[in-house]
Amino acid sequence: MPPAEATAAAIGKSVQIYGEVKGSEDLLVDGTIEGTITLSESRLTIGPNAHVQANVSARDVVVLGALTGNVIASGRVELRAGSNLKGDIRAGRLSIEENAIFSGKVDLSAPERAAAGHAATTPAPSAALFNATN
Repeated sequence: MPPAEATAAAIGKSVQIYGEVKGSEDLLVDGTIEGTITLSESRLTIGPNAHVQANVSARDVVVLGALTGNVIASGRVELRAGSNLKGDIRAGRLSIEENAIFSGKVDLSAPERAAAGHAATTPAPSAALFNATN
């Protein structure tokens, strides 16, 4: 586990959360979340075992598992190999590794503009305008 993820709060594989998750520290999710996740000044990591159906708002978002929902990041979104994201992305920067699956729209804008939106109020994922499957 990278050092940044070792100090993050964690939601384990067997944990299921239905509702709203808010916080001000880095978070590693390896379980199931349905609802919204808001970590305005923090990093969210969706682990390889995670199944998340949520609109997400965070400083940085790293996806290794499955995420269905819209993502707003004031910093960077990373889709790692083996990840699957179905939803729209609004971020300052985007990285997609080979063998990551992405279906949705991308808006790479200034960090201030990306942070101004809120994932919970973003419309549901629309028909894919940009598909990246490697």
